[in-house]
Amino acid sequence: MQSYSARIAGNPYIVGSFAYIGGGLFGLDISSMSGVLNNQAYFNVFKNPGSNAQGAIVASMPAGSIVGSLAVTSLTDRIGRKNTIILASAIWVLGGVTQCAAINRGMLVVGRVIAGISVGLSSTVVPIYQSEIAAPSTRGRIVCMQQWLITWDIMLQYFVQFGCLYINGNASFRIPWGLQIIPAIVLGIGMLWFPESPRWLIDNGREEALQILADLHGKGDRSNGLVVLEFEQIKEQVDFERNEGAKSYVDLLKPGVFRRVGLGCSLQMWSPLSGMNVMRAGLTGRRVNLIADSVQYVLNVAFTVPAILYIDRWGRRPLLISGSILMGFFLCLVGGLQAEYGEWGTVDGSSVWVIINHGSVTKAIFVFVCSYLFVSSFAGTIGPVSWTYPAEIFPMKVRAKAVSLATATNWLFNLAIAWAVPPALFSIAWKTYFVFAAFNFAAAVHFTFCFPETAQHTLEEIEEVFWQGHTFSAWAISRDVGKRNLEDLVKGRVDDEKQGSLEKAQIFG
Repeated sequence: MQSYSARIAGNPYIVGSFAYIGGGLFGLDISSMSGVLNNQAYFNVFKNPGSNAQGAIVASMPAGSIVGSLAVTSLTDRIGRKNTIILASAIWVLGGVTQCAAINRGMLVVGRVIAGISVGLSSTVVPIYQSEIAAPSTRGRIVCMQQWLITWDIMLQYFVQFGCLYINGNASFRIPWGLQIIPAIVLGIGMLWFPESPRWLIDNGREEALQILADLHGKGDRSNGLVVLEFEQIKEQVDFERNEGAKSYVDLLKPGVFRRVGLGCSLQMWSPLSGMNVMRAGLTGRRVNLIADSVQYVLNVAFTVPAILYIDRWGRRPLLISGSILMGFFLCLVGGLQAEYGEWGTVDGSSVWVIINHGSVTKAIFVFVCSYLFVSSFAGTIGPVSWTYPAEIFPMKVRAKAVSLATATNWLFNLAIAWAVPPALFSIAWKTYFVFAAFNFAAAVHFTFCFPETAQHTLEEIEEVFWQGHTFSAWAISRDVGKRNLEDLVKGRVDDEKQGSLEKAQIFG
């Protein structure tokens, strides 16, 4: 009879989905600060931070995330994927406690930097872990579910923050910050019962890798033909990569790898440049903001589901290309409405560009609809794919370093946009939407010519995909390139063994 831990490992969806908690910490942090901007108790404790001070407080988290994502390069190779996730959960608890107990801005910033380091670690290592424990047919589905949990955490934390606004005193913001600690504790303790990545184990000469593969993909049967073949495939790939050179940053510059580093980093760049932080238009008043934000958060959760269900069937390329075109289109519509019907006005004492005195447009119905369609487009396309694609395109010897560099790029651009968008909206108003629309259309061109399809391939087969064709002819690469029929390979392996046994019998008989 299988042990409890073996039964857990026997379901890759359970193994992968539990690790989502680590990726979802990012979602908790997003809403943890947005909810305090209407909280007078928060402003009293932290001495009414102005726009620059508040910007620094908000930006401290992505700043820490850059450090955390870069630290993954050495941690995951040294202590493993599983232990890095456990470490990230412990760091999050420390950061959460520091924020919850903060009595001044400095202490709050320190807590957010610490929490940011955890987010950087977890947002990088969780996709790596998931991609290495998943079967090729479900890898995209499993990895992109991290984005789904992020959207859930954003929505749930937003409602917790809003509900706590009705609590008098400092508990109104300390309770939501304190509740963030619970998921990290669950993650850190729960991961003790989950398996390490079999690819990392093989790379480090650990014998239990075969059993973990059997639990994940063969119902515990170590002699299962597909499991044995997968084990041998990974082992051959690890031996090849080990002989190619030492694991160092120099490997990122080698032919075939540097191209993929560029793709991973650029995809993580295009995600924040898609304009999710800009799509807030024509909304005034606390009640209107609650309704509008609530609908957007719900749509963000709902429309991530189709991507989860069909990313492995539809592929990565169609989602990236169609999503960027749709988002660019909706940004142009919002920018056009703002330009035609908007004017400078005053909201909460600040000068902003708003839509007023134009009938139905005054209620921002069209802007609401366009923003909702934009969020839905992001949630179903580039949102989840931006985490899936970088986690699967790199050779094992550089995977941790390359994915961490790509994730650091994401946090770097999130940091830049957090600082750039408010003054952009203040100075060029509606033109900001056209700037981000241009980013989306440029991304669509980039995806079309440079991003080959990786769906339904093993991580080892993807190597062959990237050696096919020219750097700018990804559109011409067949989805069957490098793809092997595992059943045929198993049958061929059995036939070879029979032929070898027959030859031995003839020699010794």
